[in-house]
Formats: sequence, structure tokens, C-alpha cells
Amino acid sequence: MTLALQANDEEDLAVISAHLQDAVGVVGDMAYLPAKRRFAMMANRFVWERAAKPGLFQRTIPQRIRSGLHFEGVEKVQVQNLPQQDKDAAFALLAIRFEGAGAEEDPSGTIELDFAGGGTLRLKVECIEAYLTDMGEPWPVRSRPRHPGD
Repeated sequence: MTLALQANDEEDLAVISAHLQDAVGVVGDMAYLPAKRRFAMMANRFVWERAAKPGLFQRTIPQRIRSGLHFEGVEKVQVQNLPQQDKDAAFALLAIRFEGAGAEEDPSGTIELDFAGGGTLRLKVECIEAYLTDMGEPWPVRSRPRHPGD
């Protein structure tokens, strides 16, 4: 089963963030298309929905799948601590968050993508409009990502 998710509010964006936690890729697979007001990236996401801790006598095989993520209505992109010139530089995505511009009825704000090692992408957006789509089939990997407290 592959995912195709759309986010139009903070709650939806949190779901996409959870599915993309520990996604890995390279900087060259990120692009800002100002004429289309779109930011897009490809990554190999860990298939968290199939990685539930196994019960007695059960074993799950960790998997990753190639996924595309894009945001619409992007007015500006700011990059911090990501080597933009090194297209082969690896990244690991930790989380995606939204910070509203201020007034409750104003849908604009900033979407922040946080990466391991302190890298950050900030997307100034008109509103939350994000799409996550899996492509192809998942493949087995050697281990599942570990976090403090696991």
C-alpha cells in the first residue's frame, strides 16, 4: 500500500510530518520553482505505518519507499545549514511544522522543515497546501531509525 496525502491545515501537516520522520535524501532532489510558487523534494521515507513493533512470534521487516513532497503557494524559501551547492549532500528530515503569520483567520505563515545536523528550510506560504505521494514499491532496509527512549 502506498500513500497519497494532502495537507490543508496544521493537523494534516502533522500527519505528513509523522510519515516523513527520518526520510533521507540528497540536496539535489530539492527544488524551488518560483514561477510556479512551488517547493518540491524527493526522499526515501521510512515506512512507519508498516513498522509497528511486532508481537510475540512476529517479525516485521523495515522498509523505505521513494516519496515526493511538494508545497504550493510558496512565496519565499530560506535555507540555513544545508549545503545548497553540494547536490550530493545527504539529509535526514526530522519534522515539519507550521507557524501562522498572526491573526487566527489569516492562513499564511511559515512551514519549517527541520533536518538532522541543524539544517532548516523555511517556506513562506499563503496557506498550508502540501502533498505527499509514494512512488514505486517499498524495499527492505537493514534497520529501523532509533530515537532516544526507543
